[in-house]
Amino acid sequence: MAPPSLDLDRLRERLLAGDRAALARAITLAESKRSDHRALARDLIDAVLPRTGNAIRVGITGVPGVGKSTTIDALGANLTGAGHKVAVLAVDPSSTRTGGSILGDKTRMARLATDPHAFIRPSPSSGTLGGVAAKTRETMLLCEAAGFDVILVETVGVGQSETAVADLTDFFLVLMLPGAGDELQGIKKGILELADMIAVNKADDGEGERRANAAAAEYRAALHIMTPASATWTPPVVTISGLNNRGLDALWDRIVDHREKLTATGEIAERRREQDVKWMWALVHERLHQRLVGSAEVRRATAQAEAEVARGLHSPAAGAEAIATLIGL
Repeated sequence: MAPPSLDLDRLRERLLAGDRAALARAITLAESKRSDHRALARDLIDAVLPRTGNAIRVGITGVPGVGKSTTIDALGANLTGAGHKVAVLAVDPSSTRTGGSILGDKTRMARLATDPHAFIRPSPSSGTLGGVAAKTRETMLLCEAAGFDVILVETVGVGQSETAVADLTDFFLVLMLPGAGDELQGIKKGILELADMIAVNKADDGEGERRANAAAAEYRAALHIMTPASATWTPPVVTISGLNNRGLDALWDRIVDHREKLTATGEIAERRREQDVKWMWALVHERLHQRLVGSAEVRRATAQAEAEVARGLHSPAAGAEAIATLIGL
């Protein structure tokens, strides 16, 4: 908890100097539910905004068990070894009882957890749509201000988190399991439309590599009949082994190639402008939600409306209208 006497200028200076303790403290402010903390975080982000935007922002998704953390750990270690500073924003499912993170990504990224050039921030999703923490975007900007030039956003990979992460990042990487075959039928078309690249993981020696190659061929065929989101970029399909650190250098080369091509055409800048508008509306929705939960009077009226709808005394539409009228909508 930030003390009332917090020196925001000093915190900004330390953050811009790359002080990890200052970064952690700034993120804690941004994630706080207290209105005074949120105001301080907004002021801080506005102050450091000119020093943001230079990082490569990569979203990484995939079903549980696909090997996201193992792959990120190996990829991140490769990048820090090449001179990059890597921040991993790993969004955990939240405990429905406490709202806290329950996966503990630092325990699953052993190399990056002890790497002085890496920063891992497990963040509880707190029930937000798709499992993406409400403050992930602010956290990303603070990491950029602290000098991190690669931001990897890992999502839990369930529900609509893919769309939310795609709206945060420049490049969207989808990890898939080998053995496509019948499983290909269950892939959501929307994921393929969002992907800037598909990487079939667990292409280990022998049978694993054979199955991964077969799956990659299936995914290439699926992508071939779809219209790419960008005329500049056709999403490639690659095979990798996060466990054995195989294919990850080539994977990163593709990400850099995407960055260079879409920067030249102005598409990266356009995508970020669109994301900023979506961010604005997300903040509006957050403010409206705070209106609903921040007033004892509104909470009582909301509980009453819920009870009346549950008992069949009013329709859901009537209940929604009563709540909306109470907060002036």
